[in-house]
Amino acid sequence: MHTTELNNQLNFSGGPGVLPESVLAATRQAIEAVPEVGLSLLGISHRSQWFAEVVAEAERNIRTLLGLSDDFAVLFLQGGATLQFSMVPMLLLRGSGKTAEYLRTGYWSSKSIPDAQNEGAVRVLWDGEAEGFRRLPAPAELQHSPDAAYLHYVSNETVEGVQFKTIPGLDSVTRVCDMSSDFLSRPFDPERFDLIYAHAQKNLGPAGVTVVLIRRALLERVPPGLPSMLDYRSHLQAHSIYNTPPVFAIYVVLLVSRWLLNDIGGLASMAAINQQKAAALYGAIDASGGFYEGWAAPADRSLMNVAFRLPTPEREAAFLRESAAAGFSGLAGHRSLGGIRASIYNAMTPQAVAMLCDFMREFARKA
Repeated sequence: MHTTELNNQLNFSGGPGVLPESVLAATRQAIEAVPEVGLSLLGISHRSQWFAEVVAEAERNIRTLLGLSDDFAVLFLQGGATLQFSMVPMLLLRGSGKTAEYLRTGYWSSKSIPDAQNEGAVRVLWDGEAEGFRRLPAPAELQHSPDAAYLHYVSNETVEGVQFKTIPGLDSVTRVCDMSSDFLSRPFDPERFDLIYAHAQKNLGPAGVTVVLIRRALLERVPPGLPSMLDYRSHLQAHSIYNTPPVFAIYVVLLVSRWLLNDIGGLASMAAINQQKAAALYGAIDASGGFYEGWAAPADRSLMNVAFRLPTPEREAAFLRESAAAGFSGLAGHRSLGGIRASIYNAMTPQAVAMLCDFMREFARKA
């Protein structure tokens, strides 16, 4: 195995994250020349028929993976999840006279709330900060209002490593979910949602594109005065080519969707692989006799982001130095939390996780 290939496989970064080796190989070739076009991917017009077909196939593949009905539009937008923090309440809260409900379960859900408050009343239905965002709410702790404008939550908090295993909220209330870090990592029922968004740089591709699934019926109540760039209808009517889109990023999303369908065999198979990886890594933590301490409550542990601490900051620093020397990268915890974080997104192989577990056991043995 080439050193570069091994380095890519041992990239445990929280995002942008690791990509499948076959996708990287196809992307390298496309940068030189897309086979069916004969031109570099970086120089092909977004108005070309070829790119229109790229967008169409990427949409079809996402629909196939999710079993998504035509009640939903699939959009490829820019601005990351951060722009969706504003676009969602602009559509669903502005002028509604209602209150939006938000679950504050970690760093990223916390970031979504201020922009919603700019558009109307917001009720934080549950706040986990007092407990360090180590756990998620039980259903009995959530007193949902049937009159809420919508419920917003983050399915997987990348910083703290907590992930919902069930879907919160009332099915009678518009449900919005930021799935940025676990979209297409496991099967779920899209019909229980009304709007889902996910930036690409975890499981879908490189940074630069955000996938939005929006129930078409929501577009019948767009408030007046929205800037056209912030109106989902503009992008739907233009088939996600309203302005110059991130051609490179969308093409890689297409390659990843093909990989999920053809190489992995769908989301159920992907979920089984992800569960295997997470079980191995949490197993190494739990078997360490307290040397490694997982951040999240066991019942809420993420299959995507494994956050943990060592006994002292000095040992954490040594862990990061020695792991980097061994070829691992991206293991430093988020700046807001510190510690160690291993992100094991879809493209992270079980073999790479096993190598990390071996390193962890050896590091603890020598300490």
